[in-house]
Amino acid sequence: MKHPITIVLFVLTILTFSCKEATKENSTPQEPTAEQKAKYIALQAEAWSLYESENYLESAKKYSEAFKTTNDLSNTTDRYNAACSWALADEKDSSFIQLFRIAKKGSYTNYDHITTDTDLSSLHSDNRWSEVLELVKKNKIAAEANLDKPLVAILDTIYTEDQGLRREITTVEAQYGRDSDEMKAHWKSIAETDSINLIKIQKILDERGWLGADVIGGKGNMTLFLVIQHSPIEVQEKYLPMMREAAKNNNARPSSLALLEDRVALRTGKRQIYGSQISRDSATGEFYVSPIKNPEGVNKRRADVGLGTIEDYISNWGITWDVDKHKARTIQLETVNE
Repeated sequence: MKHPITIVLFVLTILTFSCKEATKENSTPQEPTAEQKAKYIALQAEAWSLYESENYLESAKKYSEAFKTTNDLSNTTDRYNAACSWALADEKDSSFIQLFRIAKKGSYTNYDHITTDTDLSSLHSDNRWSEVLELVKKNKIAAEANLDKPLVAILDTIYTEDQGLRREITTVEAQYGRDSDEMKAHWKSIAETDSINLIKIQKILDERGWLGADVIGGKGNMTLFLVIQHSPIEVQEKYLPMMREAAKNNNARPSSLALLEDRVALRTGKRQIYGSQISRDSATGEFYVSPIKNPEGVNKRRADVGLGTIEDYISNWGITWDVDKHKARTIQLETVNE
């Protein structure tokens, strides 16, 4: 299964593409409305929840329901995940429909992942499996043909360093404690690595601008964002306008830009917009959503940039969304900080 991971220190977001029924390839479906997008995201979240609870058939059906809400426009990750759910439900034909859709469209290129994903093991003995793999391999070759491969290699190393240490945070804290010397040493290692990587990323941005996935691949493009997201506020403020422009030109993901917008807003004394930033009570250890501007409208804003619902997002920290409770906490926090 391939799915977005969203936590406060590192965020992998999905690539969006348009997929249509084969009989409608020559038609141009209308762009979904904000209401349709919001419904799609809610259904997608349900589908993923059903997958996690191993209710694969219902998960697959829920993905199909989501696709219908947006005139069959959807993103590649959700189509792939639907294929996984169908395969795990032993509905091979339906799984192949989704895989051929994204493979023939050219939007799925992750050959390394699809060939090792155990969710799709039941398809391997089917003659159609080799056809899918051949299409994906061609997509991968075409997508990487014009990449700056030396730069991609550099960014790949930076990505591994940035994410690797952060993925160990929970383990180190669970083993030694949040205020332990080991935890402090781990954070020190993260800070040192971030400083080194930031020098490399700033050189790229200053010399070549915010490069798109067509030059450095999706992972490389995400690496630019991650390093800036983990940088000092003055650096974030410097490159935020560049990332805004890149998002307008499809060289940066709107969902990633939203996270940087939130972080800069909070660090400059404002309220965040999309609810992406999570804080922790130093006394109790409780996680909570940092202050949001107009919290009642947060899900619409999140849908506009391709983020899932606030309810689904904050469940990663065991938080239940309660607007009134959030507003009361915000008043308390802002009063203490005055």
